[in-house]
Amino acid sequence: MASARTYSIAVTGIDGHLVEIEADIGQGLSSVNTTAGPYAALHEARGRVRAAIANTAGAAWPDGRIVLALSPPTPPKVGGVHDLALAAAILAAASAVPSRRLASTVLLGELALDGRLRPVRGILPAVQAARDAGFSTVVVPQATLAEAGLATGVDVFGACDLRAVLDWLRGEGVLLEPATETAPDTVGNYGDLSEVPGHDEARWAMEVAAAGGHALRLSGPEGVGKVMLAQRLSGLLPPLTESESLQVTAIHSMAGTLPDTKAQITEPLYVTAHHSTSVAALIGGGVSARPGAISRAHLGVLHLDFYEEFNATVLEALRNPLEDGEVRIARRDGVIRYPAQILLVLTGSVCPCDAARDTDCTCSPLTLRRHRARLRGPVADRIDLSVRMFPQDRSSFSDVAAESSAVVRERVAAARVAAASRWHDESATTNSQVPTRALRQFPLSQKAIEPIKSALRLGQISPRGAERTIRVAWTICDLRGGERPTVEDLTQALNFRHIATR
Repeated sequence: MASARTYSIAVTGIDGHLVEIEADIGQGLSSVNTTAGPYAALHEARGRVRAAIANTAGAAWPDGRIVLALSPPTPPKVGGVHDLALAAAILAAASAVPSRRLASTVLLGELALDGRLRPVRGILPAVQAARDAGFSTVVVPQATLAEAGLATGVDVFGACDLRAVLDWLRGEGVLLEPATETAPDTVGNYGDLSEVPGHDEARWAMEVAAAGGHALRLSGPEGVGKVMLAQRLSGLLPPLTESESLQVTAIHSMAGTLPDTKAQITEPLYVTAHHSTSVAALIGGGVSARPGAISRAHLGVLHLDFYEEFNATVLEALRNPLEDGEVRIARRDGVIRYPAQILLVLTGSVCPCDAARDTDCTCSPLTLRRHRARLRGPVADRIDLSVRMFPQDRSSFSDVAAESSAVVRERVAAARVAAASRWHDESATTNSQVPTRALRQFPLSQKAIEPIKSALRLGQISPRGAERTIRVAWTICDLRGGERPTVEDLTQALNFRHIATR
């Protein structure tokens, strides 16, 4: 009889790939065949699409032998994102709708059995991929219209059901457009730093960590304030740029955790993981290869409380993401990548008995060694700042309020501007991101570097630890407005690597 072509998007990671969908209706017994390979999700879509067309007024399932082809067939197909495009291709091949608009339009959405359009994950990266592929129009489910509208340079329309899309293709109806107003940003409000009195050393370590993107560990007894400080760390980070905001929003769209109150995430997020978290939940994976907690915390804070209770395999999985700034999930059809530039903060106790001070500890030396060995060498070597916290005395609870998050945030922003200016040629914005070869282009004086050399000779730090200590020293220098790290900066950075074990 005839054939028709429509277009959809398959999203892997946060990258979209154009999928061409062809429908051919020929003579023979009524049947539906697909050439999409072994993907069960597409074979399941045949039943949904047939029921949706049959239950939609103004549409009818065509008689004959229907062949559906998807090209390329190799990218994994997630959920029912191609349902709408499949239905339109079948009806266009049957001459039930004209093909004029289909050539420049990408159709996205899962069909319910009664023809309603259901939202799918990854709408934002899918719309961006459609724009990059040269398409001028994208049709999405109404529930995801606000998210899809974040993409610029492409016309986005929303529909509530298949009937509305068919009327639009026939030129007999109009689709919804994105609203111009957005809801107020309520994401990431975990309190202010001024609400946590005392702990000057921990507060300074948090400021250094936020300014340079350095991993932080807070150790101390229960109730000392470790978690309260960790929850407020994201409030010290500068707001996300427009490109960073869209990237973080795309990750949460793929994870299905985009807040209902706002389509776009504009502030760094605070993400926490329970100590029973699996490797797949932390790093990402599963059947649909969703992003894990570390990617959902991209450009924000990932907090692991009771880190000593985490499975050793889970902690070991942090090594590559902390070093590379991305997560790589191997699959049969390739490697899925998610960005994971995080500010890691670990909180836990110094010993199993959770004594407030060393003199109160009842643990044996062997028990202490086993407890501290829970964080193994390669991961522990990537923790740049360690602070031992003690219970505060009454003098900490004075009438003088501690510095607020806004005040500290201004200093952090100024330090990041200084670092970004220095590493401009490397496209790095923090001292933790700059490549090693670029770091060596700014050599330090022999006097300043002496504490590092001494620690290396004594075996107190590894070569990697020495390099990361220099990065921390650069951040301390940026916070005080200096030109080059001094011996005091290097000594302070070196002390941060050992203070938790004293």
